Amino acid sequence: MNRRQFDGAPGRRSTAAALGLNVITSAGLALVVFLAAVCRAQSGAPGNVREFAIAYPDKADAAPHANPMLHGTMSAHAGSTHEITFDERRRGGDLWITGQNYDALVRVKPDGQMSFRRMPEGSGPHGIEFDAEGLLWVTLEFHGRVVAFDREGGLVRDHDVRLDCTTCPEKLNTHPHGLGIAPDGKTVWFTGKGTGTVGKITPEGKVHTYALPTVGSVPIYIRPGPDGNMWVTELVGNKIARVTPGGYVTEFAIPTPNSRPIAIVPGPDKRMYFTEEAGNKVGRVEADGTITEFAVPKPQPNVILAGLAFDREGDLWVQQYVDQNNPSPAGADYVVKIDRRIITAKPSDLSAKDFTRYPVPTPGTVMHRIIQGPDGHLWFTEMHADKVGRLNAGRTRP
Repeated sequence: MNRRQFDGAPGRRSTAAALGLNVITSAGLALVVFLAAVCRAQSGAPGNVREFAIAYPDKADAAPHANPMLHGTMSAHAGSTHEITFDERRRGGDLWITGQNYDALVRVKPDGQMSFRRMPEGSGPHGIEFDAEGLLWVTLEFHGRVVAFDREGGLVRDHDVRLDCTTCPEKLNTHPHGLGIAPDGKTVWFTGKGTGTVGKITPEGKVHTYALPTVGSVPIYIRPGPDGNMWVTELVGNKIARVTPGGYVTEFAIPTPNSRPIAIVPGPDKRMYFTEEAGNKVGRVEADGTITEFAVPKPQPNVILAGLAFDREGDLWVQQYVDQNNPSPAGADYVVKIDRRIITAKPSDLSAKDFTRYPVPTPGTVMHRIIQGPDGHLWFTEMHADKVGRLNAGRTRP
């Protein structure tokens, strides 16, 4: 395959040809007691969070509702800043972000300076991860492709992950959404959000697709587990799926109905943890699929959760923001630190002091993902506000 490069110059726009493409309610005393307990949660210093606005090229020309498969509050609002990652094998590297409806990747330096890499027009980049060789993999959700770039920005891998369909006028777009690298560091997995599937791309370039048992599951996130399997959140299916390297799928039902699981990550205890958008809980998954849920205190009734990440000290960080589909009463959005005791605790063991909220300056963020960056700070994306935030919580590297 010839090495190709996407145009990163602000004055030009690549086209598809570059890829060869033709409420919670309660009453009386119960509510008073609930809100009183919430208010006892600690608050972090407001100055710990700094935000950087992302000035996407040609943002004014973008179609904010171009993707019919959008989930959550994003479906009714502009803004399109999604996933965030960095190459963990390179000390001191930059962060990379996907701007889905702007067809752009954003490279962010630790001081907040940014540059942009254009993707093909209408491709909808979403999932983004580095493999063990330093290749940057990206799902192009609207085009049904998964691609990879080398460190110089050259396109070195390009995979069509649409499905053959004998009754369709063209191949069926799986809407590759979430992206994860297997424990071997070279097998690439993705979620087919539009088809209820997961897929893998082998190091040899072969694409394999596996159907999830639950119809209409809407899988959106996938991460490797310490057990060698891949773990998936089913947004609508209300389940966590475990997928073996060979594609055998086991689903585990979440106790809270309609919880809308969002992201899932491995914990330092070799168990998997996930967020429930609507359930406003963090779930812990045992190796046998047993799920334990931890409620995150609410500063007000209409907040929901987004991404989560463990830091190097074992504390867990989650995003909690006001649901923009239910924006009243208005209020602040927060990054919440959950003490590392969550690793060993039972739900009843955690108290308000185990949760520390850090307010985000911008309201209505619709936060999406959070990671501990190469500098040790917590970095997070604000999907609606089109900003990236940095939280200094004393976690910097020497």
